[in-house]
Parts: sequence; structure tokens; C-alpha cells
Amino acid sequence: MKLISLNSPSAPQPAGGYAQAVEVRDVQRTLYVSGQIPESASGGVPLDFISQARLAWGNVRAQLAAAEMSVGNVVKVTIFLSSRDYAMQNREVRQEVLGSHAPALTVIIAGIFDERWLLEIEAVAVA
Repeated sequence: MKLISLNSPSAPQPAGGYAQAVEVRDVQRTLYVSGQIPESASGGVPLDFISQARLAWGNVRAQLAAAEMSVGNVVKVTIFLSSRDYAMQNREVRQEVLGSHAPALTVIIAGIFDERWLLEIEAVAVA
């Protein structure tokens, strides 16, 4: 599998650790990860955004691990935030989790299914 990050000079450049497009070559498997919520397996939901974001990313990682993949296999992430107020904290945690890996990214401000959840994260990964 080969991932190629693309950032056309004819469009705005990405700000904050993502690619405008990701080309995937020689892929054998594709994993679609449903929206992962900031809830533990026992049902606990942290109150603050940073803890919720880390937990939701932990749940994404758990689904990736179940498919014998890691965040390095992620080619597309969609993050739903309950408020624009969390945008910078969201970027901080996302960069903490992904490091230098730069998948395609969409962030949407939306009503979230459960009012306790401040975000939800879905992903597409390939191997």
C-alpha cells in the first residue's frame, strides 16, 4: 500500500496537519470506522473536551486494532464537533494522536446524537 498526500498549488494549502487529498495505491483492504463517541466501554463520558477527544480517538484506535491496523492506515477522518469553541482543542488532540501522519480531513459543527458528547469521529483506513 502506498499513500500519497496531495496539496494542489491551485487551492488553499492545509493548515494544521492534514492533506487536501490522499491518493491510495496498491490497497488490499479498506476499513470504514463508524462514528466513535467519547464514551468508555463501561459507559462513562468525561466532562471536558480534551478528555472526550482522547477517548473518542482511543475508540477509533480500538477499531483499527481490531482490523490489525493503526492510525498510520487512516486516509480520511471526519470529526463532528458540537461547538466551534472546540476547534483548537480538537486540532491539538488530533495532532497529538496522528503525529506527522496527515490524512484527508473534514471537521463539521453539528448537533451530536447525545448531548453529553462534545464530538464524534469517523474514519476510513486502508491496508
